[in-house]
Parts: sequence; C-alpha cells; structure tokens
Amino acid sequence: MQVTETLNEGLKRGYKIVVPAADLDAKVNEKLAEAQPEVEMKGFRKGKVPMALLKKQFGQRLMGEAMQEAVDGAMNKHFEESGDRPAMQPDVKMTNEDWKEGDDVEIEMSYEALPEIPDVDLKGIKLEKLVVKAGEADIEEALGSLAETAQDFKDRKKGSKAKDGDQVVIDFLGKVDGEAFDGGAAEDYPLVLGSGSFIPGFEEQLVGAKAGDDVEVKVSFPAEYGAENLAGKDAVFECKVKEVKEPVAAEINDELAKKFGAEDLEALKGQISERLEAEFSGAARAVMKRGLLDELDKLVDFDLPPSLLDAEAKQIAHQLWHEENPDVEGHDHPEIDPTDEHIKLAGRRVRLGLLLAELGQKAEIEVSDAEMTQAVMNQARQYPGQERQFFEFVQQNPQMRQQIQAPLFEDKVIDYVFELAEVSEKEVSKDDLQKAVEALEEE
Repeated sequence: MQVTETLNEGLKRGYKIVVPAADLDAKVNEKLAEAQPEVEMKGFRKGKVPMALLKKQFGQRLMGEAMQEAVDGAMNKHFEESGDRPAMQPDVKMTNEDWKEGDDVEIEMSYEALPEIPDVDLKGIKLEKLVVKAGEADIEEALGSLAETAQDFKDRKKGSKAKDGDQVVIDFLGKVDGEAFDGGAAEDYPLVLGSGSFIPGFEEQLVGAKAGDDVEVKVSFPAEYGAENLAGKDAVFECKVKEVKEPVAAEINDELAKKFGAEDLEALKGQISERLEAEFSGAARAVMKRGLLDELDKLVDFDLPPSLLDAEAKQIAHQLWHEENPDVEGHDHPEIDPTDEHIKLAGRRVRLGLLLAELGQKAEIEVSDAEMTQAVMNQARQYPGQERQFFEFVQQNPQMRQQIQAPLFEDKVIDYVFELAEVSEKEVSKDDLQKAVEALEEE
C-alpha cells in the first residue's frame, strides 16, 4: 500500500492512497478461506466447496468489503504513524472511477488536522472565588415567598364583590341541552378565580359576584375536551355563591414548615439557608469559570482548523439571529452570514474547546456511565410521560449523546483546573454577586 502526501498547508492535509490489486485479491481470498468451512452448496459436502467456485459466487461482494477495510486500515495506520488527529471526518473519495477487478484502487483523502496544543502552567493561574453567606434577611425573604405560595384565604367583608385571585365557595350544577351530566355538579367547591382550573370562560363570569348571589355561567366545552359526550357542546352552570374569600399569605410558623416537609420553623430555615448558599455557590462558580476561561484565552494562541471555526461562527450567527427574531420558529429563512464579531467569538470558543479537550485527555478525565445516565434522566424529566421514549432516542442517537456528554466533560475539566489553580476567596454581598452574574450575560 502506497501513501503519498499531496497537500501540507497550515492544518490542511491531502494524501493519495494506492491499494494494489494484489493486496485486495489476497484479502478476498483470506475472507473466502475463513468462510469456506461453513459454506454449504448443492453437490458439495459442507466445507468442501472449491475456492474457485466460492470466488466466482461471492468474490465480487467480498471485494467491496475488502476495499473498505483496506482504505480504513490505510487511514488508521496513517493517523497512528503521523500522530495527526482530524478536526472533522476526513473527505475520502475514489479517483479511478472506471475501476475494474484487477486494477489498483486509487483514493484521495483530505482533512484538517487538529493543531498542537501548547502546555499551560495551570498552577500559575490566579482566580478569585466570590463567597456569599445566606443572611437572616435573605432567609426571611425566602420564607415570605414560601408563605405566599402556601397562601390561605379569609372571608371578605359582607357584601364584597369577588375579584380575580379571590376564592369563591360555590355549589354548581351543569346542564347540556337542559339535561344534567355526570361530573357536572358539586357542593361547597372552593374555586380560585383566575386559576384556570375550570374550562375557559367559567371563572371570569364569577368575578364581581357576592356571597348569596345566584350566577348562571354559560360556557362552551373545548372541541378537544376529554369527555366525547361534552366536547364542543354549549353548557349552562347554575352556580350558588356561598362565600367570597381574599388571599392572605400563610403565617410563618411551625405549621408552614410542616407543609414543606420540615419538622419545625428552625429546621425549615436551615433548609432554606442550605439551598440559598447552594444557589450562591453555583452563581459564584459561573463567575469564576468565566474568569478561568479569560485567563486561559490570554495564555494560549494557536492555529485553528478553518472548518471548525466556520461551523462555530455560523452557529453563533444563526442562534443570535433567532434571539433577535423570536417570531421565526423554523429555519426557512435566508442564510445568515457571520460578522467579524461572530468570527472573533467563534475563535475564542473553538480555541478554548480544543484546549479543555486536550487538558481533559492528558488528565484522563472521563464521564462515567452513572454520570451520563443521571444527566439523561434529568433531561427526560422535561418530557413527562415520555421519559422512556426520550431514553431510547438518546441511546439511538450518537449526536444527542455527544451533546449531553460534552458539557459534563467540560465541567469536570474546569473543576480539575480549579483544583490546580491558585484560588483566593472574597466575601461579597448577594447584590455584588448578582451584578457579577449580570455582567456575564451582557458580554
């Protein structure tokens, strides 16, 4: 097998590969010899079919396999000997299209090699970690929010009209074409107006009602309503308003704590403090990560594969265009050309991505099966009732698995660098941390 270099410009590489006809013939004979003991053919005992007859019967089909294996073998040997790593899938094509059995196979292979990544003194990197403690005011604010979500209701002054957000206690009887239907009646039902718990148009007609009022609510069941006998039908509900109550935040006490699974108020405060500090820690990590990436960006500079740079710039331009044009949901829009700013940002992302990949490889960092499974489970929760289908989709889709695995790998590499870098802590307020996070979003 002969491999000849035809292009070597920057990171671009080109090679001509010639696979001699004799090598292909030998590979076909080898495959036939392996299969011969198991072949059965009319007129011959098992394993005794002559090679010449086997070659006539199966040789042409095996030639295609032999050609593919020979080319794959030549490529793998080249990458092993040269040390090159292609940035993307190499472009491989057969040049002697008039090939016939007995001819050599001529192949052209071209690719962009990944650049050599310079070493970085990770221990020389200095980073600042922002630390925010959960103060009493933060805990009280969080408790107030919990109390609002666990709101109670108290009677409004006699004669008050129900407002959106109020709770009305009603008896109701629903009828279609003058006939009551199953599930259309209840007594002392507590309905929060504006909650959307009843069919569209129902709750709005009770706004303004007072305790003691009789209200006739006229609605139409949606066409896609679950009960076929009611779907698309007009209905009338005879409602008796018995009480009108206004929402009030629940009292902050042990009873509130028990509603959220804590033993008492002090235990709930402890849980809130832990949750807040975990949130603060996550935000601080994002700020420190940006600081690390900025430092790494200053420390390294190397040539980038044009194909990776172009693909990343186009993706950035496309994503930003959709953010600026949220009404366009599909992708049937004119091609979006990257600007100089897009290309500059793409250069940073590709450079840092290659550097982090190199650091992770040298440190033998891997994403475990358990970590991958947990990440898939987390994403599957976004599709209630379809978790199994999502799992199967991920298993059958290598690109999707790569999309899930890539950020996991990057985070592990980032944590690895954090451990080696010189990190100093700086205690700041929650507002200072918030400003630092907002600054990330503006960049």
